[in-house]
Amino acid sequence: MKQLITILFIGLISFSIQAQEKVAKIEFKSDTIDYGTIEKGANGVRVFEFTNTGDAPLIVSKVTSSCGCTVPKKPEAPIMPGKTGEIQVKYDTNRVMPIRKTITVISNADTPTVALKIKGEVIDPSKAK
Repeated sequence: MKQLITILFIGLISFSIQAQEKVAKIEFKSDTIDYGTIEKGANGVRVFEFTNTGDAPLIVSKVTSSCGCTVPKKPEAPIMPGKTGEIQVKYDTNRVMPIRKTITVISNADTPTVALKIKGEVIDPSKAK
């Protein structure tokens, strides 16, 4: 009986230690960037800002785009708890069309995959009526 109680006690302690494991959390200021209406050839660089609200370093391992016309850039260094980081997105504004793209962020956060969106429209002023 004493052995059973000892085994249960050790199991309970190891379970509570695992439950207190530190975890990173990623919180974006906004999950959508609206370019609005911009002219062909305009600056297509925008930034998604985020904060690590967890208690472990946040590592952004991969950032991909739904299209080759959008190039995301991830932070290389880990983002420490309480610190902010950014994901830079560059859209090719030489393409005259509506913008509706998704950027997928993969990290070690408690929510490992986050979808960000960019929207807007690129117009060619020389073709305006």
